[in-house]
Amino acid sequence: MAQALTNGLDEVDLKLRRHVEGRLMGLRVNRYSWWVHYRELADYIIPRRYKWLITPNQMARGSPINQHILDSTGSLAARNCASGIMFGVTDPSRNWFSLKVNRIDSTQVSPVSLWLAEVERLMRMVLQNSNFYNSIAVLYLDLVIFGTGVMIIYEDFEDVIRCFNPCPGEYYIDNSGAFRVDTLYREFTLTTAQCVQQFGLDNCSPAVRRLYESGGSSLTRELVVAHAIEPNGEPELYGMPDHFGWREVYWEWGGSASPQGGSSYAPGLLRKRGFYECPFAAPRWDLVANDAYGRSPGMDALPDIKQLQLETRRKAQAIDKMVNPPMVADVQLKNQPASLLPGGITYIAGLLNQGRPGFAPVYHVIPPIKEMMEDIKEVQERIKETFYNHLFMVISQYETRSNVTAAEIDARRAEAMVMIGPVLERLNEELLSVAIDRVFGIMSRAAVNGIPFLPPPPPDIAGQNIDVEYVSMLEIAQNASAASGIERLFGLASQVAAIDPAATDNIDFDYGFDDYSALLRNNPKLIRSQEQLAVIRQRREAQQEQQARQQQALAAAKAGKDLSGASLKGDNALGALLGAQ
Repeated sequence: MAQALTNGLDEVDLKLRRHVEGRLMGLRVNRYSWWVHYRELADYIIPRRYKWLITPNQMARGSPINQHILDSTGSLAARNCASGIMFGVTDPSRNWFSLKVNRIDSTQVSPVSLWLAEVERLMRMVLQNSNFYNSIAVLYLDLVIFGTGVMIIYEDFEDVIRCFNPCPGEYYIDNSGAFRVDTLYREFTLTTAQCVQQFGLDNCSPAVRRLYESGGSSLTRELVVAHAIEPNGEPELYGMPDHFGWREVYWEWGGSASPQGGSSYAPGLLRKRGFYECPFAAPRWDLVANDAYGRSPGMDALPDIKQLQLETRRKAQAIDKMVNPPMVADVQLKNQPASLLPGGITYIAGLLNQGRPGFAPVYHVIPPIKEMMEDIKEVQERIKETFYNHLFMVISQYETRSNVTAAEIDARRAEAMVMIGPVLERLNEELLSVAIDRVFGIMSRAAVNGIPFLPPPPPDIAGQNIDVEYVSMLEIAQNASAASGIERLFGLASQVAAIDPAATDNIDFDYGFDDYSALLRNNPKLIRSQEQLAVIRQRREAQQEQQARQQQALAAAKAGKDLSGASLKGDNALGALLGAQ
């Protein structure tokens, strides 16, 4: 759990302020070339998802900024790719992650499996009731276009977790010595009211306090806030407890607080606190060497997108010149009423004697529209292919077929995920594992009315690490195929048992049901443990023995009754037997 710390203006805070400001300036220099490239990507694909300059009190934020886009194929293709990854990797309607302790997972039949299954259920509930899926959808779009996406996961009193997505141009990242992203800095704007609500009036600078106290329109005035999340190195130097693995710092960029007043200013912090686990995930699409920022399909498609915009502009110009060409006119029409509308008439003296019209095109344009459209379509298809749309648009490929099965669609979706296998491996390491670890950490420390949110773990796994595994669509398809094989075997066994009941002795039905349920990733509560089965079967055997003894006793009693009432006269077997004696 994040823990708020005292925010004073002592020497420790001053050292931390100088450290984070210097680090931010260095990260800004390292990001410059990516920052410029992001500007071009945003201009031609998604202009609303980028910040060129973090400037407060801008009045033109709502003005049109997509003048570079004449054909939206690139934007639509990027959205389709992001949506395909969203529902192929983290589909909210399926179980896309699992927890494991050593070799025990939530599909087995044991107390540990039951606990893991309950934890997974609660985690899925938290993810669905928070804004996690909305946030991760935005992250995938950033990942597809800019090659890097960022999501910050905070604790939330109402929804347990709350996620935020800094936009490209706003954040800076850096790698650790293992080339994993472990540092996140950013600059963003807050209004005066927002700043006071988040950090408290006492932690704000005198300028912000004056604006807040004056009220009215001053509450909507903006200021630039800087933010840093990094490993908690040298905790004693910067006044952070060493049990936190990460620290977070907020401060006013360019702002200051003065305990002395006058012109002597000592820069302070808006907030500093620590985290037990990394509170953010920063996955990359593709990496080169030790780059902190990733490369993306959007970068690969950018030349084609530029070509598409140019060809679309030239096609429109050609059609415009053909439909509304530049004209030449008789000098007599100068400053005279003239009509170029359909059906309009313009009268010119002496036109018949001259033998020429009053108006005529400067030149006749007959553009090859068909050829231009074919080339534009070729470029559009190339852009879609670069964004893997042919892999993710599975359903639309069957518009002419009506006999498509769900298994076939799932197999094709799994194939699409295989085609971007390296990306999925990186997402599993840099996004899914980090996010699930963070959510589990928050939930393990959360409580409702003093009752822990998560159930207590079994004693034999207390203190052990919990591993997060991604459940891919390919794995689901493979498990479904294996489960279908077990189902066919059981069906065959039932048919053979009608002829020879002993034929089923060769099949271990208990193991088959366990394996079948595990392959379908059912709740382990559906399958009883071996101890429970042993008790149930012992009771059944005892009941069967008791019923057999009762039936024997009833048969013996009935036989005795029949003998006592039998007649000894006449020609019958009992009389003959007694007569013989």
